[in-house]
Amino acid sequence: MAMGIVVVEICDGNAITTLDIESIIETEFPEVAVLMNECLSFCGLCALRPYALVNNKRVSAKTPEECLDKIREQIKKELAVYQ
Repeated sequence: MAMGIVVVEICDGNAITTLDIESIIETEFPEVAVLMNECLSFCGLCALRPYALVNNKRVSAKTPEECLDKIREQIKKELAVYQ
C-alpha cells in the first residue's frame, strides 16, 4: 500500500489536541499521514467542538475521544477504497 493515501489534518488550536492524536493515529494506522496545521479555517467549528479533516472530509464530535473514534471510522472507510 502506498504511503499517505489517507491524510488527517488537525488544527493545533482545536480541543482534539488534548489527546496525542498524531501519535495515536500514526501508531494505529502507519499508512496514514497526520498533518498539524496552525489553522484550517473552520474557526466557528474549531471553537465549538473537536474536529479533524480526513481526506478533506470533516469529522467532528462532542468530545475529543468521540472524535477520535469517528476519525478511526473515517480512516477505515478511506482505506477500504484502496484494498
